Amino acid sequence: MRREYHRWWSPSLHRDMELLEFGHGGARVVAFPTSRGRFFEWEDRGMPRALAHGLTHGWFHLVCVDGVDAESWYAYHAHPGARAWRHEQYTNYVMNEVLPWARWRNGHPYTVFTGASFGAFHALSMGLRFPDRVNRVLAMSGLTDIKTFLGGYHNETVYLQNPVDFIPNEHDSWRLDRLREQSIILAVGRDDKLLHQNRELSGKLWGKGVGNALREWDGFAHDWPVWHDMARMYLGGSD
Repeated sequence: MRREYHRWWSPSLHRDMELLEFGHGGARVVAFPTSRGRFFEWEDRGMPRALAHGLTHGWFHLVCVDGVDAESWYAYHAHPGARAWRHEQYTNYVMNEVLPWARWRNGHPYTVFTGASFGAFHALSMGLRFPDRVNRVLAMSGLTDIKTFLGGYHNETVYLQNPVDFIPNEHDSWRLDRLREQSIILAVGRDDKLLHQNRELSGKLWGKGVGNALREWDGFAHDWPVWHDMARMYLGGSD
């Protein structure tokens, strides 16, 4: 399968950003790393190999982005507002730099955002916030409420980034229609401490008439071998 490395200066983040792409066509799959992970994490953890069948056959085009968690949510030395603003700059990088670039590389009309654990938060935060630009959100063992990282701090920036906050208050009919057109999959282990967060978000989505698939897996299910299985099942990466 095709594998290429890319790097450019990001005007959104004011620094160089790197990414890896795998495959040659099909639906765009933008993959976020786990907590403080890097753009090469998915490759190091064997995900392209796990998805090799779909990538080789042109079913999807995998774009593994870098993260800035150490500069945002995990930058505990900084004010919570500054940490949330750094994530907002990261959101701008993904939505206004990576996504147009990926569309230029591959004109397929379908876009998926995915990630595991903290990466799933990024996929949900951006995917549900911009439902007209993302067709499917696959959250694997995902964090869905960022407020636990902020010690009770809350402002409008945090609100707009946090799905469990902004979904219940969504009243715009056009945006709700776009959310209802999305494929939203929340896959999480029954023994995962994040299960209750996934159930909460699923319920809030259903409360707005937004269908979603809450898939509860046996056991803890919060590890890469299980995420390989989840990705193959929900992205279509196997025979």
